Amino acid sequence: MVVPLIGYLDRFSARPGERLEVKISSQLDRPFKAELVRVRHADPNPNGPGMKLIPVPAEWAGEYPSVAKPVPLGSHGCAAGRLALGEAFTLLLRLSPWKLRGPDRPQVVLALAGTGRSLTLTADNTGLAASVTLDGKTVRLATAVPLLHRRWYEVAVTIGEGRVTLRQTPLQRSWGVDERAAAEAALPMADWSGDYAVTLGAAPDATGHFNGRLEDPLLLRGTPLVTLDSPEALLASGRVAAWWDFSLAQEGEAVLDRGPAALHGRFVNLPTRAVKGSRWTGEEHAWRHAPRHYAAVHLHEDDLEDCRWATDFVVPIPEDMPSGVYAVRLTCGEHWDMIPFFVLPPKGVARAPIAYLANTFTCQVYANYARPEFPETQLAKRAAWGAYPYCGNLVRDYGLSTYNNHPDGSGISLSSRLRPIMNMRPGFLAVPDDKGSGLRHLPADSHLTDWLEEKGFAYDVITDEDLDNEGFELLSRYKVVVTGSHPEYHTPGTLDALQEFVNRGGRLAYLGGNGFYWKVARRQDRPHLLEIRRAEGGIRAWAAETGEYYNQLDGTLGGLWRRNGRPPQLLAGVGFSGQGKFEGSHYRATEGITDPRAAWIFEGTGVKPGEEFGGFGLSGGGAAGFELDRADPLLGTPPNALILARSEAHQEHFVTVPEELLTHLTTVTGETPEALIRAEIVYFETTGGGAVFSTGSITFCGSLSHDGYVNPVSRILENVLTRFQA
Repeated sequence: MVVPLIGYLDRFSARPGERLEVKISSQLDRPFKAELVRVRHADPNPNGPGMKLIPVPAEWAGEYPSVAKPVPLGSHGCAAGRLALGEAFTLLLRLSPWKLRGPDRPQVVLALAGTGRSLTLTADNTGLAASVTLDGKTVRLATAVPLLHRRWYEVAVTIGEGRVTLRQTPLQRSWGVDERAAAEAALPMADWSGDYAVTLGAAPDATGHFNGRLEDPLLLRGTPLVTLDSPEALLASGRVAAWWDFSLAQEGEAVLDRGPAALHGRFVNLPTRAVKGSRWTGEEHAWRHAPRHYAAVHLHEDDLEDCRWATDFVVPIPEDMPSGVYAVRLTCGEHWDMIPFFVLPPKGVARAPIAYLANTFTCQVYANYARPEFPETQLAKRAAWGAYPYCGNLVRDYGLSTYNNHPDGSGISLSSRLRPIMNMRPGFLAVPDDKGSGLRHLPADSHLTDWLEEKGFAYDVITDEDLDNEGFELLSRYKVVVTGSHPEYHTPGTLDALQEFVNRGGRLAYLGGNGFYWKVARRQDRPHLLEIRRAEGGIRAWAAETGEYYNQLDGTLGGLWRRNGRPPQLLAGVGFSGQGKFEGSHYRATEGITDPRAAWIFEGTGVKPGEEFGGFGLSGGGAAGFELDRADPLLGTPPNALILARSEAHQEHFVTVPEELLTHLTTVTGETPEALIRAEIVYFETTGGGAVFSTGSITFCGSLSHDGYVNPVSRILENVLTRFQA
């Protein structure tokens, strides 16, 4: 399926005086219209407040010509320069295929293209093949012995002495299968020295992408029968013309040549690095400690770092533009798109006492999620409600999320924001929800922004990315930081800033579930990229390979923050404990609501100890649902924390998260697995005059607008923010 009208911005956020670049691809045969709207409520459910998109005058608004733009999917390496190969040379490399296709779709392992001569090494499910073109004539030879899935092979192509040979040698023993193979063909003598374009993992025109791992491509003058057991020894022999050592500079896109020609290059659409190569023994798991054990690169046909679309127009942010959530709305006939962005206050200024922290890291990690559950009723509901019609289940042209897998089965670990993100659109329905809307992330968090405006709370908007860039300084001018429904993914920088804010007397309202859970990596020189290594533990869409738990972008251990010594309870008092389908239930108030330290939180709600509340809402039909967080003193919940309410009556499909389980019957805490399936509302104060209020549920904000915004959930939050901002 092709999306007729879609786009993205160069950034998620901007300040007054800055500008955003808008990049659009339109398949339509007429101009499209662009305009600016402020996004107050992004839920199209007719049983709720409905979509609230407020038009905002903008000088750039108007019509623009439609231009269709391609998406350059697939990663590969490239380099160019002069190679002194002489009349005889040998190409050596190691490879591990992860998904080969039929002979009609060969994958290019390496291509060496010069004037009047070229060498192309390909692989398909019948084996390896080499094509040599010399002065207009092509010689092709093939091994005709299939390569086994995810096995390592050493490959050698020799040219010289009137022939070309191709050899494959397995590096792992396979009983009952002989994977060794060789082929030979006649080839005229010629001087192969000259200027070349080298591509690694694709053809020179960026087609025929290889799905798998490459290691140590090396060009050697002459045709000696040697191996890659010691590339350093070959380099010392003085016969190496080029050696692209992928163990170097693994944090980025650089491809470094250790040979005399220094034909350095780069990877396009950043593939996965810091992955095990043929030399990995299990003795070391941190790639920086043994980089030659991680000298491989994993290439995929669907890698996408940057769509690289041209800018169609710019959106300048006026000096007097209020902070908030906005969108560039595109329309052309029946087709439409809305590209959201966030406007911050001017740098160094707070225009309100409350900062709403938009969870852009979580949005980016989930970008274009193709969900495992996608019933036909979901499409019917989208059509009936006029919701955004496209998603990762229908369109894969813009790359999928880190909750999905590459075509070769490996988990997607890198996510870029320089591409259309369909599930970040206002009006996007994410999950089946018979009792509500089924919103996630930005649309779901509009339940909160709408409520803030309905109740008259002044707030500024900041984002995860801004917080990571600027740290505590960004928060220092606010009295309150409010999260949305699912602040799941954080860097060390964002956690440090939030913890310092609370330690210095700030007030944090964590209004979601499954927050502060996974650690992500980011580099300031590549701000559009996030990396997640789904290491041991946690509810995971895929599991990182053994030995590949360390991020390529920063070299640190990935995985759960809990496994990195920073459980969510240390910051928020609660942490992820149970999960089920997108259904909600209610809370039951505890005796904690009578404690003088927190009695004010339940004032005016009519809720007494032992009574239930919150069994309603636009998210799963209840304020406590889907993903649930609980207190745990052993994981960092402060001793002065008060548990004010606890959820109950969750459906049978709810399960305890894996990191809490020792066996199917026993847990880390000693409670039964079923007992850990609960959300807890927690309040505590800090010694620096700060305070934290946490709801422990991802569906909490969906209940705020119930019954005309007059309900116990709404009143509780109103009491908290009124006190917190005072």
